[in-house]
Amino acid sequence: MEIPSRKKRNQLVELAHTYGLPLYVYDQDQIVKQYRQFVHSFDVTSLKVRYAAKALTNIHILKVLKREGAGIDAVSIQEVKIALMAGFSPEEIVFTPSGVSLEEFEEAMKVGVQINIDNLEILEYFGLHFKGIPVGIRINPHIMAGGNSKISVGHIDSKFGISVYQMPLVHRLVESLNIQIDGIHMHTGSDILDIGVFLQAAEILFNVAKEFNHLQYLDFGSGFKLAYRNDDIETDIEELGSALSQRFNAFCQSYGKPLTLILEPGKYLVSGAGYFLTKANWIKQTTSTVFVQLDSGFNHLIRPMFYGAYHQILNLSNIDGKPKVYTLTGYICETDTFAVNRVLPEVRANDILCFLNAGAYGYAMASNYNSRCRPAEVLMDKNDSQLIRRRETLEDLLDGQLNLD
Repeated sequence: MEIPSRKKRNQLVELAHTYGLPLYVYDQDQIVKQYRQFVHSFDVTSLKVRYAAKALTNIHILKVLKREGAGIDAVSIQEVKIALMAGFSPEEIVFTPSGVSLEEFEEAMKVGVQINIDNLEILEYFGLHFKGIPVGIRINPHIMAGGNSKISVGHIDSKFGISVYQMPLVHRLVESLNIQIDGIHMHTGSDILDIGVFLQAAEILFNVAKEFNHLQYLDFGSGFKLAYRNDDIETDIEELGSALSQRFNAFCQSYGKPLTLILEPGKYLVSGAGYFLTKANWIKQTTSTVFVQLDSGFNHLIRPMFYGAYHQILNLSNIDGKPKVYTLTGYICETDTFAVNRVLPEVRANDILCFLNAGAYGYAMASNYNSRCRPAEVLMDKNDSQLIRRRETLEDLLDGQLNLD
């Protein structure tokens, strides 16, 4: 995790004054740096990086990644359409939803994007109604991996993927309905700590893949761990890239032709580039706790409440202040805690606080709970900045509500 320099902290304070609070800020240079490091870590004949758009779907962020050569991993037809609006071609988009309607699948198919199917019933439907259209299969490798039970999606009780133990039924459908399978996909979870676990799941994918004769790609999903604390560990992407590339190249040689390696990083590319800026409304002393009450809540950043996620927090207004212990809470009318017993330089009313690693699943998971407006988003590039989403207003909250007087 990269702590912003004093110069960048001052720049963030200036952005807070310019655009108001709360505010999401994204560092374009950091996104580009992270993407290039990721790509250079793999050594295969054909590599395609499909950015997991659900992490941060702002169309301007998508355009930054498109310029770098990325494609898109979409999980809804809306993400597909936004990606097309951002300039991606259908061939650069892979659609891997879970539990969506047949109408949504059909709309994606008409657009011409790559489709991965994770349900036997849907696979059968496609075989019966859409002859000759190639699809990929998302498998469930039955491996528990990820930093939290809510983001571990490859275990035996997961809703995601077709079980590796159901492959005989898959082959029966493929052969009887002449379904063209052009790829195998998996995603075991997020914040995977152990490279060995990822490679173990990869071996399961390889074993499934060798049973299909006309594949074009293998999609290994994502789940790469980032550091959120000073002493935190993160995925050594160069070590993983080297090990996976070597094994992938060996598989291609035994398979008899080069395949495309697809990876779907989301959080890994944008999390560290994001800053969430808030203001301290009040400092409230109770019998046992000193609360910092912020001008935001889990309606803007839900990860701490939803996942128990840790975000390092900086007091930009009092960098060299005397350290004190605080519990930071939001303004939502129920339990709404960002951090407990956190040591920060003394916080005063109106101080500007900064949450690090806020680029992924921050604004993307924001809501209007308590009839609160969502914040603005700003893209910074060296010493420049531009507003890429305006702050919501009361009119936005009421827009769409029908007048039935």
